[in-house]
Formats: sequence, structure tokens, C-alpha cells
Amino acid sequence: MPTERLISSAPTSPIEEHQNWALRPKTLDEYIGQPELIERLLIAVHAVQERQKTKLDTDPHEHLEHVLLHGPPGLGKTTLAHVIANELGTTLHTTSGPALARGTDLVAALTRLQPGDVLFIDEIHRLPIAVEEFIYPAMEDFKIDVCLDTGLNARTVQIKCAPFTLIGATTRAGLLSSPLRSRFGLAHHLKYYDESDLTHILNRSANMLGLNRPDPSALETIASRSRGTPRIANRLLRRVRDFAQVRTNALVTTQAVDDALSLEGIDPLGLDELDRAYLTTIRTTFDAGPVGLEAVAATMNEDPGTLEDVVEPYLLQIGFLARTRRGRTITQRACDHLGLPPVPHDNLF
Repeated sequence: MPTERLISSAPTSPIEEHQNWALRPKTLDEYIGQPELIERLLIAVHAVQERQKTKLDTDPHEHLEHVLLHGPPGLGKTTLAHVIANELGTTLHTTSGPALARGTDLVAALTRLQPGDVLFIDEIHRLPIAVEEFIYPAMEDFKIDVCLDTGLNARTVQIKCAPFTLIGATTRAGLLSSPLRSRFGLAHHLKYYDESDLTHILNRSANMLGLNRPDPSALETIASRSRGTPRIANRLLRRVRDFAQVRTNALVTTQAVDDALSLEGIDPLGLDELDRAYLTTIRTTFDAGPVGLEAVAATMNEDPGTLEDVVEPYLLQIGFLARTRRGRTITQRACDHLGLPPVPHDNLF
């Protein structure tokens, strides 16, 4: 069974990422959702801009504190990095944890920065330990200590870098080391979006895509199936747009949304074939559980990591799955939704 899914929160291809850029906000005022984070960023950015104007700080190159954004994929961490750089009027330099395999890779990235620039490191939890040791003095004192040679001939050369703002993004904040986490001045967990915010995002995206007066209830229907994730919402909107263009004379109605998403195998709760197969396997093959993840994965011929990282989070969120010490158990709510036999009394929670 394929794991490249329409409702996956991860980007499916570089082409999709390019399409998403046109729909992303450019300023904090345009950003929809995450109100607490946006308020904190607005205060921090405006404070930096005021100090730059009045020169109250002794540092001639005033910069924003380092920012750590963590949360599930598809919620806007990369978008926020671009928005912050745009608000500061500086350049954003993008890299990722796996791309910085050696300390020299980080040195090359830091020495390219101009005063006030923003360095965005995606998947920062995957930084090697050796690279982390390079980044500590850079974050605190804007200096890099490079060791030349080894053994008795070892020498350390200190290289200065321009004052910069580091923005780190991660989906697994628990894997960050304490020393690295403590060096971020602003840290925030991005939450899933509610249907109201997703509907606003879809309305803005629909206008940018040139849709012909979409039915508000149609956009609400898309939002309800988007798993609280803007990336999924925009992906579904593009599929609905294509369907409407071919089948309904470009009219985006609730019926058009239902037909388009039914064609993609997405039900009213945003579940797709892989979600339903996972739940059905637990109920029918393992009598609703509890059952180990590896056993389910072997039965479905799927990778256990894929099921744990891609399928289970949303099912846990909506209460269709329970994790116990003995394994996974399907809930009665999931059986009711899928029309499966009731959960045995001994397995009820």
C-alpha cells in the first residue's frame, strides 16, 4: 500500500513546495493562527526595530533573539522563518541539520552571514554533536573556535561572525540537547489549527488561486478534513480546484468538495485508506487489541516507523486509537465511524 498520501503533513515534492510559496504570508499581520506566538514575535521584532532606530543598545548591529519553533510538520515553521526575516528586512539563509555533517559546514554557513541576517536550520534536532559544539559560541558571542591539526600540534583559531538570529525548527523537541535548547531566547510549540483558522487560510488561498467565489460552506468542509494542518488544507484545495474546473464548470460547492475528496479516498474526518486499513487490521485481525506495532506493520506489509510517525498521531488526537503498555487498541469511536463490529467488552476503556 502506498505511503505517499494526500493528507500527509510532510511536503510530497519540490514542486508542491514551490506551489506553496505563492500562498504563504509575507508579514506577521498576514499570518493566520498561532496568536500567542505571533504576539510574542511582534513584540520582539518591534522592540529590535525601535532599538535600531534609537540606538539605545551598545551593539551597533542589534539583532533578534534566537528562536526555536517546534511542533508537528506542516504547521508553518519554515513560513515563520521567512516572515521573520522579511519583517526584520534582512536575508534568510536556509539549511538543515542533516546537511551540516561537519563543523566546517557550519563555519561556511556562518561566515556568509551579514549583520542582522537570519540563519534557519530545519530539523535542528539532527545536528551532530560536533556541530553543536561549534554553534554554542556562535550563538552567544558570535565567534567560532576552529581547531587546526590534532595532537600536540593542535591550535585553535577564533573566527568572528556577524551578529545574526538563529531560527531552529524541529518536529521532535525532546531530542534537542539541554545546552542547545537553553541558548534560544524565544521557544514556542506550534499547535494544530482549528477549523475557523483553516477556513480563513483557505479563503485567502482561494483568492490567490483565482477561484470563482467558492461557497463558504465548501471551504469549511475542506477545513474539517485537513487534520488541523495548513499544508494539507492547501493541498486539498488545489485538488478540489482541479476537480471543479473539469467537472463543475469551476464552481467550488460543497457537493464538489465531497465528490473530489471521495475520489481521493478521504472521508469526512480526514481519514484515508491507510488510516482505515490500520484501524481495520487492529479490529479484525487482532480482535481490537492490544497488539504490538510490529505485528500490525507486518500484517499490513508496512514500515513500523511509517505507521508510528505518519498514521498514529492523528488517530490518537481524535481518540480512535489508544496506546497501552501491552500495545495498540482501537476505540469504540473508531469502530462506530468505520462501521466495524463493537470493541469486545474486555477491551473497552
